[in-house]
Amino acid sequence: MYEGVVTLFLGGDVMLGRGVDQILPCPGDPALRETYIRDARAYVGLAEAASGTIPRPVGFRWPWGEALSVLDDVAPDVRLVNLETSVTGDGDFAPGKEVHYRMSPANLPCLAAVRPDVCSLANNHVLDFGPRGLHETLDALAGAGLRTAGAGPDDVRARQPAIVPLGSGGRVLVFSFGMPSSGIPESWAATGERAGVDVVREPSMAAASAFADRLRHVRRPGDIAVASVHWGPNWGYAVSRSEVSYAHALVDAGVDLVHGHSSHHPRPLEVYRDRLVLYGCGDLVDDYEGIGGYERYRDDLRLLYLVSVEADTGRLVDVRMVPLRARRMRLEHASPEDTEWLRAVLDRRSREFGTRVDGGPDGTLTPRPLRAGHRT
Repeated sequence: MYEGVVTLFLGGDVMLGRGVDQILPCPGDPALRETYIRDARAYVGLAEAASGTIPRPVGFRWPWGEALSVLDDVAPDVRLVNLETSVTGDGDFAPGKEVHYRMSPANLPCLAAVRPDVCSLANNHVLDFGPRGLHETLDALAGAGLRTAGAGPDDVRARQPAIVPLGSGGRVLVFSFGMPSSGIPESWAATGERAGVDVVREPSMAAASAFADRLRHVRRPGDIAVASVHWGPNWGYAVSRSEVSYAHALVDAGVDLVHGHSSHHPRPLEVYRDRLVLYGCGDLVDDYEGIGGYERYRDDLRLLYLVSVEADTGRLVDVRMVPLRARRMRLEHASPEDTEWLRAVLDRRSREFGTRVDGGPDGTLTPRPLRAGHRT
């Protein structure tokens, strides 16, 4: 990219389990324990009923569709996604949960196709198949050469950031943690003797202060710090005051980018002190096509977030959001009409945070402060 600038690709929830796993070359056990659906292949049927036949098996690149050419053109320096599925053929269904996500380890080339530098794992599906499933997930990702953050065999390793070296000599630090508001059971928290995820119980100032201490111990001059946070409900645009205060406190502590996720559709965003706060990226890849009940949120519309920051300061330089649409479990470019719908929604919802969302002639969306100094 440009000299002195680091560009990051940020993706929301990547859910390669369940129905998506079933269309790939090496599908795992399709058994589910949901109230109405007991076979993951039924989700493929719902998608086909909505959009047309899906050839099976598809290639490993299929779910990413036209997103891959966008990323090839941009060539971001760092790629980060929230991998919201276990990667295992082992383990038992986690009790007390209705929805369980897992993908076959043999289908990992699908994840590798998008070439992620870091997979955030602190979410409410990585332990869907218990400690054995988590251990296999960690081993499979490590065996594929994929960095992870947010989960580990104990609390020390679950809290360690993923570190991505840059050609300039600097580093990108990715911290991953999640909150019960997203559906993460508190019993999933890693301890000194138990594998699990890095759970932050609530978006409090005490939690932000504790994170600031962690950041001070690992950060070096020139590092770019990313907080990847799994929080909030699946549906709706409301952002609580505590979430806003917490995100601001993270930036005040030295975080350069807040990568929020859990919602199935994009939520508001904010430019705060020349740093980008994404309160919810929305899903990127999932098997929700054809499921009714939340059509007003248009969760079939997805975004690739391309964020450029100054290499030495972390200050925001530019943001381009590329609208996509999921169809036949594959990402394709969104139409101009869908792009304008998404722009208008995000613009309206983000203005209370002092941020507007503009559309560009190339079909991308860009957030900008309403006025200098607003809400800083």
